[in-house]
Parts: sequence; structure tokens; C-alpha cells
Amino acid sequence: MSIAAAQKRSFSAVLWDYLTTVDHKKVGILYLIGGSLFFLLGGLEALIIRIQLIKPENDFITAGLYNEMITMHGTTMIFFAATPLLFGLMNYVMPLQIGARDVAFPFLNSLGFWLFFSAGIMLNLSWFLGGAPDAGWTNYAPLSLQSPGHGIDFYVMGLQLSGAGTLMSGINFLVTIVTMRAPGMTYMRMPLFTWTTFVTSILVLFAFPALTVGLFLMMFDRMFGSAFFDVALGGNTVIWQHLFWIFGHPEVYILILPAFGVFSEIIPTFARKRLFGYTAMVFATFLIAFLGFMVWAHHMFTVGLGPVANSIFAVATMAIAVPTGIKIFNWLLTLWGGSITINSAMLWTLAFIPSFTIGGMTGVMLASSVADYQYHDSYFVVAHFHYVIVGGVVFALLAAMHYWWPKMFGRMLHEGMGKLSFWTFFIGFHLTFFIQHFLGLMGMPRRYWVFLEDQGLDTGNLISTIGAFFMTVGVIIFLINVVHTSIKGEKAPADPWDARTLEWATSSPPVHYNFKQLPLVRGLDPLWIEKTEGKGKMTPAEPLDEIHMPNGSILPVIMTIGFFIASLGFIYHVDHKTWLIAVYFGMAIALVSMLTRSLKDDHGYHITKEELEREAD
Repeated sequence: MSIAAAQKRSFSAVLWDYLTTVDHKKVGILYLIGGSLFFLLGGLEALIIRIQLIKPENDFITAGLYNEMITMHGTTMIFFAATPLLFGLMNYVMPLQIGARDVAFPFLNSLGFWLFFSAGIMLNLSWFLGGAPDAGWTNYAPLSLQSPGHGIDFYVMGLQLSGAGTLMSGINFLVTIVTMRAPGMTYMRMPLFTWTTFVTSILVLFAFPALTVGLFLMMFDRMFGSAFFDVALGGNTVIWQHLFWIFGHPEVYILILPAFGVFSEIIPTFARKRLFGYTAMVFATFLIAFLGFMVWAHHMFTVGLGPVANSIFAVATMAIAVPTGIKIFNWLLTLWGGSITINSAMLWTLAFIPSFTIGGMTGVMLASSVADYQYHDSYFVVAHFHYVIVGGVVFALLAAMHYWWPKMFGRMLHEGMGKLSFWTFFIGFHLTFFIQHFLGLMGMPRRYWVFLEDQGLDTGNLISTIGAFFMTVGVIIFLINVVHTSIKGEKAPADPWDARTLEWATSSPPVHYNFKQLPLVRGLDPLWIEKTEGKGKMTPAEPLDEIHMPNGSILPVIMTIGFFIASLGFIYHVDHKTWLIAVYFGMAIALVSMLTRSLKDDHGYHITKEELEREAD
């Protein structure tokens, strides 16, 4: 094995390996690559939006294209960049943190990725096939029902596919954490990143079905002539909002909880202290998730639900600030008195605390239903949202990249470039979004294509656009850092940060079976416990024996191609009935793949004891 790995493999061999892989680490890397591509695409769309708003009455793009840009920017960033990037981290790190050799359902894990990736491609095909979706990322009815062309249909089918992949991953992570922890890894010894993966997976399990139902109803309305959301035919447009936000608000926590987990790993490592208030952090995570399902209608304060409903949702929304506050104070108290190392990962982490706190404070302002009548649909909401998502999630993703990069790729990112990237992006972020709070309070509405002269909005929008260019430069520097590192970055040791958790007890990058012998966990921060006793490596919990691993499979890719073809058939059968052939053909491919998977006995393969002993030498 080691000789084969040492030889340079051909491109086609590597491609086939990644197309058929079920290894959680390679699937994680695929998520990171796919999510990064869509992140760059979403960033480009954001830049076009900001160029359009650089000056009053600009005509850089048309009004219709602007609507497509804001819709695609939001949809891409939430569904095809932030979520998959976090799922990539979870996929890679979580099984290592709990001392598992893989996830519970490796085949399903691979299928989840390919569904997400094909969905992202499908959504972006809409640009070339008659126009992208243009009803905003929330896709509100009746606007979405009346939108001409097939843009909204691509949105509906793309999100269906992607949502199915996300649900699979959520179930997979839950089963992995419940059943595959290493000996001694009790729930209250799990690292915080694993805890947030666990709670996020519960949220996925309960939130995504609501979106799926909404998308199915929208699909029937647009493609089969039903009337769920058509008021003229006895439907109800507000039902779409309920279904969307019952998913949409937990989705914010599906994004931010793993980000909290990332910071809860980085801060103890670089403060050289155990996390302050571990138990409180775990309970706060659960409380955020629980309350996250009770606040969806705060997006609908202006719909007219009435004062009682508005009051209940306002109080619940304010309550959610409490567990979030617990987390902020616990991070600060972990830093307090610590021996702090400042590097790229730590800079992103320290910048997150004030940035995210600003987002939290404006959230409490928006939680007041009476005040929200004024803030609603103004740029104040745009500023709030980006302080939470960029100041929370994107900062976390960049911190995590710098922190776990040596573990994933065996090389250290360049520190100087890391810091330069941080400062340009950080300054650009605050330039872009801080001023938008004031633009909103001065009356600038969101989703508007142009603003007029002499309204006092010129300077604010100019500053905001300059900030967006700073952020772009920050991302470009990070990409240069990645390329530079992969060509001539210094080799990373197994434990470059002198860290505390199990993933750092393996080589960098880890072997495909993760652990030769499952580690014995004797407390919180298991690697740190062994270090304090002078061992420096984990005590094995079992004797050296053969390891059983799953075989790779091309079936997830074939199944996904089937669903992709069927989805295109559903979109276009409205124009011509012959497209139903694509529906039947695509579903046939998918079902035959499922049948093949069900009937074929695939027992995986064994790595013998002798091979393991040879690799040790």
C-alpha cells in the first residue's frame, strides 16, 4: 500500500478514485472543493450586485438580471457554499474526533455529496437555459408562481436534489456519533465540534422535510397546475412563507452551530487551556437548537399574524440570545489567563467574537415586532444577516481551513499570506456591511435595482462597494496561499499545534483507515491527557487485528445522473410532453442503480494484520 501511495498516480486514476470513493476524508475534500467553487460563484454575483449599486441610477446590469443576481447569490451562498463547506469539515474531522474508522453509511455519504454537486450544477445551468430564478432566495409566492420561463423550476428541482443529499448526511452523522465512538468516548467527553455536528444533524432531520414539502407543493403548482399557493384558485401564499421559514430559521443554526464548534476547538488549542464551562456549552448548543424551531415567524412580523402570535415569536427570538451569550462568555473566559498564540486561525477566531456579537445585537433589535415594522425589508436586515452569516460562518470556515489544513493535506499554509488575507477580508467585511445598517435606517430598501440621487445614500453605497472589493482581494490571497502551499508548502507534522483532541493523534494526512488500533479515551481532551502523562500518543483500546473497510462504488454517481436527467424532464415536460421520456429514463437509471446496490453482496475488504505491521515499519 505504502509503495503504491508513494508513486505518482495518473490523473485518470485519481479521478476514478474520487468518483468512486466512499472514504469520509475524500468525500469531505470533495465537499470542500465543490462548496469552494460555488462560494467563488456566489462571491462573483455579490460583486456584480455591489458594482450595480456603486452610484445612483447606475445601469451596469438590467433590472431583470439584477433580480436573478440577488436570487442566485443568496441561494448559492446558503445552499451550495456555506452548508456543503461545513458538511465537508464535519465529514473529515468528526469521525477522527470520535476515534471512528469511517462514517456509519459510507455509500450514503458519497451519494449525499453527488446529489448536492449535481444540484448546484443544475441550478447554474439555468443561466444558460433561458434565465436564472428571480424571486429572491426565499422564492416567495405569488412572485415565484408568476415568474416566466423555467428559472424557478430549476430552483425547485435543484433544492430538492440538494436537500435529499443534506438529509442523508444528517442521518449518517447522527448514526455515526451514536454508534461508532471509540472505547471510553462517552457523550460528555466528545469534542465540541462533534457535539455541534450532532445537534446540527438533528436540526437537518427536522428542518429539511418542511422545505421539501414546500418545494413539492411549488413543483405541483408550477408544473402540474395545482393551486396550493394561488389565491385566485383558493390557495394561500402565506403557507409558502411558513413552510420556508420553518426550514429557513433552523437553517441559520445549521450553519452557525458548526461554526461555534470550530471556535470551541481553536480557542482551547491556542489559549493552551481546556474549554471553560464545557457542560454549559453543550446544553447551550441544545437550547439554541430547540429555540431555533420556535422563532420562524419573526421573518413574518409584517404579514399580519396578529399581536398575540407576533408577541410570542418576539419573546422566543429574544430568548435565543441567552444561550448564544453563554457561548460568547465561555470563549472569553477560556481566553482569560491563557497562554495565547496569535496565528491565522486564531485571528479569524478573535475577529469572529465582536463581529458576530454585532449581528446578535441587531438580531435582538429585529426581534421587537413593533420595531421590525420599520426595519423590515430595509438594508438594516441585509447588514444584520451578513454580520451573522459572514461574521460567523465564513470567518469560521476560514479559521477551520487554517487550523485543519495541515491535518487534511499534510502541509502548512503560509502564515504571512494567511494574515494578509485575514486583514484585507476583515477590513473589507466591516466596510461593506457596517455602513448598511445606517443605509437601512435612512430608508434604503433591500432588493432594489437602483437608488435615486439626493437621498443621502450615495456615500454609504460607495463605501460598501469598496469594502466588497477588499473582501474579494482577501479571498484571492487565500487562494494564492492554497496554490503556493500545495506546490511548495512545508510538510506538516502529525500534531503541528500541540492540540488536544483525537484527530491530531493520527498522521497528517491520516491513513485511509484512520486508526490502526482504536484509541482508549480517558477523559475530555484525550490527547492532552496522554501528553500530560508524558506519553504523547494515544493508548490503544484493542490489540492489533485486521481491519474491515468498505469498497468504493460508482453507483452514487450513476444514481445521481439518473435523478439529474429526471429533474430536467420534470422541468421541461410543461413545454412538450416528449420530455416525460427523460423523467422515465432518469428514474429508471436511478432505480436500477438502487436495485443493483440492494441485491449485490458487497462485503468490503480486509486489511490484514501483516499489512498493518508492515506499514508500522
